[in-house]
Amino acid sequence: MTTLYPAAPWTMEGQLWLSLFKVGHDVDARRPRGVYGVALVSYEEPSPLTYSELLVARVVKEPLRAVSITDIWVDSPASVAGGRELWAIPKELADFRVTRERGTVRERTSWSVDVDGRPVVRARFTDASRLLPRVPLKGATWQPPIDDHAGDVVAHLTGSSRVGPCRSDWDVAPDGPLGWLAGARRLASFRQDGFRMTFG
Repeated sequence: MTTLYPAAPWTMEGQLWLSLFKVGHDVDARRPRGVYGVALVSYEEPSPLTYSELLVARVVKEPLRAVSITDIWVDSPASVAGGRELWAIPKELADFRVTRERGTVRERTSWSVDVDGRPVVRARFTDASRLLPRVPLKGATWQPPIDDHAGDVVAHLTGSSRVGPCRSDWDVAPDGPLGWLAGARRLASFRQDGFRMTFG
């Protein structure tokens, strides 16, 4: 069966929590030592698809300066199909649970992600990003070919959000698919509140 998904580009809105981790050893050819961003994302109305996402990415300089996604899970079959077929993003399915508590100033958010009943990550964040001014966002992703793609795929994104630092606490399952991040040193954490972006 063919899974339907929106035509590119996708205009998305939602929330993002990101932490940077330093990996001190080469994991494999696609995951060399270096700094990786690990993000949890909630795509919300009026996005054409609404879903949760966990992704791991690193900055590449060749063949262009961009972000390359190495690992990614969502809870939407349509997002899996669109991500893989349009942009060679290697999306897979996972189960997500998220709770958010909004106070007068601070917001506390907890995430858990499981694949086939096995934990992948647990994460907690505290931030006050919604009080900050909106700033522009711009970037690109570069992905090596997967599935039926004949070559590398580049996608561009533009948008805006309220961006600020946040407190984070991560628990990466050492025997899960991101076990190679379990001992990595966390460098910094950020929140994008109310992002609006066009991707593709």
